[in-house]
Amino acid sequence: MDPINPEYYKNGIETTEYILSHDLGFCEGNIIKYITRYKQKDGIQDLKKAKKYLELLINKKEQENANHKSSY
Repeated sequence: MDPINPEYYKNGIETTEYILSHDLGFCEGNIIKYITRYKQKDGIQDLKKAKKYLELLINKKEQENANHKSSY
């Protein structure tokens, strides 16, 4: 078993390749990573991690939108 790229990251396109090919940022990449592996690794704990990164991403985008609107 490859400790860096376990089998659950290689079903179809490798998760890292997908993240890089779509130019995803840190939070986006972690969301994909945890959603990809939750059934084979840490179950609900991975879903909670994905949720954490999704909430961080939403908050960041909301803040960016608020800053953009206030600059007019």
